[in-house]
Amino acid sequence: MSRSHRLFDLMQVLRRHRGTVSGEALARELGVSLRTIRRDVATLQSMGADIDGEAGVGYILRPGFLLPPLSLTEEELQALVIGAQWISRQTDDTLAFAVKNALAKINAVLPPDMRSALDDDTVYVGHRAKGSTPLDLSEIRRALREQRKLRITLSIEHAPKDHQVVWPIMLGLIEGSRFIAAWCDLDSQFRVIAMNDIATADILTERYPGNRRQLVKEWRAQGVRPCNEQGDAC
Repeated sequence: MSRSHRLFDLMQVLRRHRGTVSGEALARELGVSLRTIRRDVATLQSMGADIDGEAGVGYILRPGFLLPPLSLTEEELQALVIGAQWISRQTDDTLAFAVKNALAKINAVLPPDMRSALDDDTVYVGHRAKGSTPLDLSEIRRALREQRKLRITLSIEHAPKDHQVVWPIMLGLIEGSRFIAAWCDLDSQFRVIAMNDIATADILTERYPGNRRQLVKEWRAQGVRPCNEQGDAC
């Protein structure tokens, strides 16, 4: 492996570890010596990478530094193409447009002999069957980003007909179905609600308190299942 590729791989590993990572862990992952890691970190620092390091603690990369682009492998390009197909055929129009733009940007900087890989057709991703739901994914994603509350009514049997207010914390795309993980104001519990079970929905201007990521951790710890699997309402 050339040194430039090794430096690029080291940057990728540091980006993947959002917290501090030890030099020994970096050396194991990259298959090099700890001495090489120390030398390569020093090289990246001299190039302007904001890497904090402390003996016995490890390294952390602060955001904002980019290496010059390197060519992607055919496997990496195929992974991007398959992922782009899935997004464009299984999610909403806004994400589909975004992924097409992303591929166009990648195509613009690829070497000419690699551009054919973006037309890869060895894997087919099917289109999702259209379902009826009062909310589209782009609106749900906006509510998640902005931590907006949702006011919903459910269509499942035995569900209350009154409006309920929930705090959406995560969107699930599972085997063609769509779910919203949320904190329910009605009974102060986490619920997982199938979007097809939502009869009406409105995004409120009111934001819910706390941190969405922390709520996700608490929800995962409880292992909550979808409402229609439990036989009760949100």
